[in-house]
Amino acid sequence: MYRILFSILFISLSLSAEKKPNILFIYTDDQSHRTVSCYEEAYDWVKTPNIDKLAKQGVRFKSAYIGTWCMPSRFTMLTGLLQPRMNSVKMTGKYPASTYDPKVMKFWPKVFRENGYTTAHVGKWHTGVDTGYGRDWDYQIVWNRPGYPDNAFNYYYDQQIEENGKALGIIGGYSTDNYTKWADNYLKGKNRDTSKPWALWLCYAGTHGPFTPADRHMKAYPKFNYEAPKDVFPPRAGKPAHVKHRDTWVPDANGTPILKKGTGIHGNSLKDMVRQYHQSVLAIDEGIGQIIQTLKDTGQYDNTIIIFTSDQGFAWGHHGFKLKVAPYDDNIKAPFIISYPKEYPQNKVVKSQVSGADIAPTIFEMANIKAPWDMDGRSLMPLIKNPDLKWDYPVLMTYTMFFYGEDTHEIPTDPKKLYHKSGVPWWSSITSGKYKYIQTLVKGEIPELYDLESDPAELNNLALKDEYKDTVKKLRAEMISELKRTKVGFADSLPEVGE
Repeated sequence: MYRILFSILFISLSLSAEKKPNILFIYTDDQSHRTVSCYEEAYDWVKTPNIDKLAKQGVRFKSAYIGTWCMPSRFTMLTGLLQPRMNSVKMTGKYPASTYDPKVMKFWPKVFRENGYTTAHVGKWHTGVDTGYGRDWDYQIVWNRPGYPDNAFNYYYDQQIEENGKALGIIGGYSTDNYTKWADNYLKGKNRDTSKPWALWLCYAGTHGPFTPADRHMKAYPKFNYEAPKDVFPPRAGKPAHVKHRDTWVPDANGTPILKKGTGIHGNSLKDMVRQYHQSVLAIDEGIGQIIQTLKDTGQYDNTIIIFTSDQGFAWGHHGFKLKVAPYDDNIKAPFIISYPKEYPQNKVVKSQVSGADIAPTIFEMANIKAPWDMDGRSLMPLIKNPDLKWDYPVLMTYTMFFYGEDTHEIPTDPKKLYHKSGVPWWSSITSGKYKYIQTLVKGEIPELYDLESDPAELNNLALKDEYKDTVKKLRAEMISELKRTKVGFADSLPEVGE
């Protein structure tokens, strides 16, 4: 009798496990939405056929604000928290070494393991020296960037790799191809319990600087039309001081933007750098195509939710930048696609703005697992199932440089703590409907307001116009409300703005 009951229970659990969807979370580095050809903002010569196909088979988010720079963006992916809520995270030792307390900063893969999933992480790790193997991950093969500071800039070749917490030494080959191969092996059943549903976080190191394409792509895009952003050269009216006179790009004798300092693989013009950057995307697109084909060949595709996004975007000449971290769409907006044709709509676009903090609570709901802590984001499942749904939630973004959690409760007055080496200071923004409000957290600095529908390039600062004073006041109040909702310490001590 007991044997029969046990058999029934075992069969019941097995059927339950089969119904749990696999989750493939593909995460790239510094990849702007402009690099994906299915996005309207992409240049007409850009070709990413595999990512485009993923969008046709799923839901594409038009306005995704995932993060502002690599490390906090990754913490957000694993916790659903914004940078000012990341208590215990510290930048210590030689950059980019960092620490966190796993009892304070809990990651969702640990919870998934406790709920019947087997979890894996492949690729770039940039979330504290502790990679979480054995606690958060059943299997892990990663470039532990914070753990090996002397190897921290080897984004494309000769990376120091760890497998399940043990150093493998320097591994040759192109990093994007290595990560694809290791993920492919995992999907084929290597290094995992094939009786369980799986969740794989695949983190590509491209398209981060130095933006090195694979050798096979060095000649891609030989001829293309390119028009530099309108505000590539200073001065920039209506911008804060750190943007107004930024001179990363200077005109050559023909007026063509070139780097003031440094050069790239093809040369030092803006066009050369944009070409090189887009070439580095091609191996990622190929890798995604290969991985999806493997899912189909192994019979796993129909039961696998695929999430594709990046930690943030990257500006090339926009507002004078060669940088992420700044609050403008061209600096930080990323591609974001979710595909699960068996249950989710196909070839749909969500126009509402969404946050990187929304991804973790969405993953919990996808797997029908209750999140055991409060998150700053909201599950996107209503939008995924109904992309045209009216979505009135604003998106709060904060940038507090190398400071996290309790260390952000007070806005610093020391310029060394307030300003990044690039010159970008702390800031906070709110995107609500068609408007974005930005406050640079420097006393006396001007606020910014942009109409993203009529001015997507964010060139015309409406905050300087009398007729928008009420809109500025409303958006600032909404931003403060979101800062308080997410328990940001400096919510009540924002600096006075200038005229």
